[in-house]
Amino acid sequence: MATVYFVMGVSGCGKTTVGKLLALRLGLDFFDADDFHPSENVEKMKNGIPLDDQDRQGWLTSINEFCKKITSTSSTVFACSALKSKYRATLSENINAKWICLEGSYDQIKERLSQRKGHYMAPGLLKSQFKTLEVPKSAFTVSINYNPEAIVDKILMEISGENK
Repeated sequence: MATVYFVMGVSGCGKTTVGKLLALRLGLDFFDADDFHPSENVEKMKNGIPLDDQDRQGWLTSINEFCKKITSTSSTVFACSALKSKYRATLSENINAKWICLEGSYDQIKERLSQRKGHYMAPGLLKSQFKTLEVPKSAFTVSINYNPEAIVDKILMEISGENK
């Protein structure tokens, strides 16, 4: 059965960087949940307004529908914040999902966000992301204290161990 490897965590933790590298190393396609946000959600975030559960529901459902279509042919890697347990339940409905949680401190990620250019996520929303985050019990958790290559090495070791 095809698998969606969800690389998750708060904004600025490195989901896209790690996800792209993981996909490359696995020979899979990569997708970013940010590309699935409706324009209303993007505008809210640009204006420093946190998304609520209602804002996220259609977005999460569209990602799940997309994942169901693509996993009919192959596995894939998807970067998505997936901050709450119920969000992950929606995302993984009727698919084989594996969760990889990138973990870092508030100060560490705040510093990263201050250096990021051209992203619509207002850095002031980081507090709301940490407040919303429900760390998953079933995810493979990796510290962002390592460089992206080392993080992906750790993920690949975990994945290969699951396949034995």
